[in-house]
Amino acid sequence: MLNALEVFTTVVVGMMVGVEFSVAFVMNRIFTALPEDSDQLARAHGGRMLGAVMPVWYIGSLVLVAVWAIARWHRQGTGLVVTAGALLIVSVIMSILLLVPINNRGKTWTPENRPADWKEQMNRWDRFHYVRVAVIIAAFALLVASLT
Repeated sequence: MLNALEVFTTVVVGMMVGVEFSVAFVMNRIFTALPEDSDQLARAHGGRMLGAVMPVWYIGSLVLVAVWAIARWHRQGTGLVVTAGALLIVSVIMSILLLVPINNRGKTWTPENRPADWKEQMNRWDRFHYVRVAVIIAAFALLVASLT
């Protein structure tokens, strides 16, 4: 049963990493290349869609990692799982304090009501997101390493 939890958790966290990596290095670059107001409209739509799903994914991943750490507390590699959990906590805190406020503003913008500095705000979100992606990649790598 523990092996199934470990594999399931690793897959869930890995898929989250893949989505966030794709947003950072694929989707946002595609959006930026779109003509006229399409970049802002795509980011607003993405903010609404992923803004609804990602909190559940982040918290769910953290809960799974916590259960994994507790279930194998006295086994080798638990320190890696605990460290991965700590990194996921950092990613949740970053999200709440840095990314969600920008996302909550951006998802309501249209070409008619967006602020003059909307691109600067999106660039700020992107920079925070790059750091968050690095944090969750590190957490994922630690989970994978703990499987060996």
